[in-house]
Parts: sequence; C-alpha cells; structure tokens
Amino acid sequence: MVRFCPKCGGMMVPKKSKNKGRGVLLVCRRCGYTVRAYAKDYNLKEKVEKKPNDDVIVMEKDVSLETLPKTKIQCPRCGNNEAYWWVQQTRSADEAPTRFYQCTKCGYKWREYQ
Repeated sequence: MVRFCPKCGGMMVPKKSKNKGRGVLLVCRRCGYTVRAYAKDYNLKEKVEKKPNDDVIVMEKDVSLETLPKTKIQCPRCGNNEAYWWVQQTRSADEAPTRFYQCTKCGYKWREYQ
C-alpha cells in the first residue's frame, strides 16, 4: 500500500523506528513528515551496499597443493611434465594477470606473464 504525504503530496516510505515501542514509521521523502504505521502492513527490507573489495578472495600461504589445478608444462629445473598452477594479479588492474606454476616433482616455482 502506497501512501502520500498530507502536507506536500510526496511519497511516504516505511522506516523502522529508533524507539522500540513505536514500530514502523512512514516518512515523507520530500518534507520529512512522519506518521506511525502498522508493522503488519509493511514488509521492511534493508539494502546492503557492496564495497569494491567485497569480491576479493585472499588465498592463505598454507593452501594445500592438492586443491590447485594441474597442467602439462615442462619444469625448467628438473624437466618434469606436470605442474600446479594459479593466477594472480601482480600489477595494476588494467594489465594482464600473472600465471604461476609449481612443479609436482621438485617443487620449483616459476611465472609466466600473459
């Protein structure tokens, strides 16, 4: 149910009251006029804003190697043909990420710039 302000005609929006006993209030967006409303008539939802870093996943240093994917690539140190790999943004965001490898046999780590 939409209600409009009796003073200015602006749309009234439901807000939670800061006083525990008052319940829900209808507040005019334009002039701030406030009137008490019944909570059962309104379904209040809170909008949560995301921050730019909310989607960043940080991998701890003690990540088990078995959780990383493997690929067929030759190790420059021992010649083994299999390595774990992961991608990491090492430079600015507008540049390509860096792919890291770790040999499954000797543990040697190296990088490949894309």
